[in-house]
Amino acid sequence: MSHKERMELIEKQGSGGFALEGVGTLNSEAVEKVQETVDVSEIVAKYDKESVYRNFKGWMDLAIRCICIIFSAFHLYTAAMGPFPPQIQRAVHLGFVLTLIYLLYPARATGRLDRLAWYDVLLAAAGAAVCGYIVWNYDVIVLDAGPPTDLDFYFGCAAVVLVLEATRRIVGLPITLVAIAFLLYALLGEYIPGILGHPGFSLRRIIGHMYLTTEGLFGSPLAVSASFVFLFVLFGAFLHSTGLGKFFIDLALAAAGRYVGGPAKVAVLASGFFGTISGSSVANTVSTGTFTIPLMKSVGYRGSFAGAVEAASSTGGQIMPPIMGAAAFIMAQFLGVGYLEIAKAALIPALLYYLAVGFMVHMEAKRLGLKGIPRERLPRVWVVLREGGYLLIPIVALVYLLVEGYTPLKAAYYCIVTTVVISILANNWKAWRGASFSGISVGRAVVEANQLSLQSVLQAMENGGRLALGVAAACACTGFVIGVVTLTGLGMKLASAIVEFSGGIFPLTLLFTMLASIVLGMGLPTTAKYIVLASIAAPAITEFGVPQLAAHLFIMYFGILADLTPPVALAAYAAAGIARSEPNATGFMAVKLALAGFLIPYIFCYNPALLMINASAGEVALIVVTAATGIASLSFASVGYWVRDLHWYERIALLAGAITLITPGVVTDLVGLGIMVAVYILQKAHPVGPAGRTPVQA
Repeated sequence: MSHKERMELIEKQGSGGFALEGVGTLNSEAVEKVQETVDVSEIVAKYDKESVYRNFKGWMDLAIRCICIIFSAFHLYTAAMGPFPPQIQRAVHLGFVLTLIYLLYPARATGRLDRLAWYDVLLAAAGAAVCGYIVWNYDVIVLDAGPPTDLDFYFGCAAVVLVLEATRRIVGLPITLVAIAFLLYALLGEYIPGILGHPGFSLRRIIGHMYLTTEGLFGSPLAVSASFVFLFVLFGAFLHSTGLGKFFIDLALAAAGRYVGGPAKVAVLASGFFGTISGSSVANTVSTGTFTIPLMKSVGYRGSFAGAVEAASSTGGQIMPPIMGAAAFIMAQFLGVGYLEIAKAALIPALLYYLAVGFMVHMEAKRLGLKGIPRERLPRVWVVLREGGYLLIPIVALVYLLVEGYTPLKAAYYCIVTTVVISILANNWKAWRGASFSGISVGRAVVEANQLSLQSVLQAMENGGRLALGVAAACACTGFVIGVVTLTGLGMKLASAIVEFSGGIFPLTLLFTMLASIVLGMGLPTTAKYIVLASIAAPAITEFGVPQLAAHLFIMYFGILADLTPPVALAAYAAAGIARSEPNATGFMAVKLALAGFLIPYIFCYNPALLMINASAGEVALIVVTAATGIASLSFASVGYWVRDLHWYERIALLAGAITLITPGVVTDLVGLGIMVAVYILQKAHPVGPAGRTPVQA
């Protein structure tokens, strides 16, 4: 979501724009009070570099809009008619990306956003030129397998520098430094001792590999970005233009607002809904958090807990099908399997993650004695679905098309067309109905509605072009990582080093891989962190016979959970800024809420049946039931409350019961259930908790 969209969304939220049937003032005073003391745009700019871009006026603004629309139109055309040859498709895609980044994003985040520096015009032209060189000389490059010519070398050097700088501007310094470190590793390998050393490669060889082949810059990450990832980003832009975000908030309020701790459950549901189509944990946190965090605080939740609920819920959207932060599509490309297989395998762990966050929110509300929002102040589910249920049709169509075997590219294209058609029909219906009641000309109302629809389509195409820049830059930059791995064999060397360091002990290998995934995932967008980790961390796990899909989901989980883990917990820090809470306290609370996310990957590495791999329906059902029961036990232990406040030894027992229940197996399940029954009987027999409170008083 662009900065402009986020600010418009925030304005609507602050004014109660998400409410139905008189709920427009629902805790609006609390929202406005927080917004008076919190500069949301500053928080967005601090934790989401994509939101800090130049805002032009006049002909320059029109030019940028046109480039973005043409960018989107190019991808819609190739989706409908078929893509160009790989290097041409990727080069055109990257050419648009580099041009727009240098025109929109200043060299410094604190630079002026109302004017264009002369050198950025040159850099934008250079970005188009280095990609145009590939298109112009495509036949020669494909047929000539020899070393690069001098001109190839110069253009290649320029391309590497331009991509690194563009990525630094829009994504941030961490991923840029990672790519530079890998390039230096390829160049200076002879000076590196031990298992990671290699003879080294000349600069000309490295540049040729990165620029002229499909193993580096124009490799698989950019291939995915230049095909279906862009289409899904554009699909998300069209969905936003229809008002889907407002619908998700309303639906969450209607479904969960009246229950114990209702506002926090609204945050979990709304962020989960929104996160399925959002490609960023931070963007999701800010977009829904400006509404949900003040709402939670208004009914008694601590600021750090409110921020943590929003951060944990928003981050979970990156592991929830169908979109999964666009990483699912790259994973399908890496593993050579269908996208639907990835989404199917990820579904149960993602649902268990959200179930765990929901349980902890519920138990915290019970412990604090918090109530829900009065039913009369909430919209009705059936009213929300009647007024906006049609907005879900494109998502249902997406699932249907993927199940029917359509490629993600075609499925996204047809869903965009479906979204446009539904939006036009809805606007015409509203115009006709409004004209009928007000007595104005129906024809005039319909014409105005169609003009509005056309503007909405063009705006969505512009937003899609802007939204794709960060993902595309990250994919292009991580192409250097993939190129170095294929050139030097670094992936297998690192895998061997991890296994050797762990002494060949599987649990230790998982632990070291988890730590590496969290560290390498800090500060990186979802797609970039997955690509890096898939290249250098996942191979260590597969050496123990773990299915590749389980290994890749393992590293993806922990890379994404880095957004919650201090000291670089971007999603948690963004939520803390809105909640006015201490950032690290919010981060550690978010980790506590996301504990299930730290356990589940270990479970599916030991028993891939949790991913529905080689498992019958009965086995999957049993695993889901026992894992859900284990998550309830984990929630009780984490919050410290069940029937009453828990003693320390009861919390330890319930934690042990949670681990045994989440671990698939008849014996472990019986042990876990036995522990839970014993603790429940103990609480009933001794109703006074450690603080001297009875269940009624609590």
